[in-house]
Amino acid sequence: KAVVSTQSGHYGRGIAVARPLIQPLATVQPLMVRSLHSSPVCHDESFEQAAKFIGAGCATVGVAGSGAGIGTVFGSLVEGYARNPSLKTQLFSYCVLGFALSEAMGLFCLMIAFMILFAL
Repeated sequence: KAVVSTQSGHYGRGIAVARPLIQPLATVQPLMVRSLHSSPVCHDESFEQAAKFIGAGCATVGVAGSGAGIGTVFGSLVEGYARNPSLKTQLFSYCVLGFALSEAMGLFCLMIAFMILFAL
């Protein structure tokens, strides 16, 4: 298929020119390839230190979850004791177990943060 278009030449004459809709592959000009240039890699200690601080900050987010878990455990202890005071010792033992497990998760997060800061 071809498209017929007119080109006006000198003195206002129109010339009909047939040109193909798709250029053959042999006539396609190669595109100029531009590669992405960046600055040379420099191992600056400030970037590494910043990455350590960001990683340690992300690792300590779990400590907030530990605090929320401990608050939930003791709130449930108060609620359970208010409902049935005769189960005080059993409820308290469950509360201590819940506190220990929740605190352990927070300490694990803190340990990972310190490992990121000082061991890497």
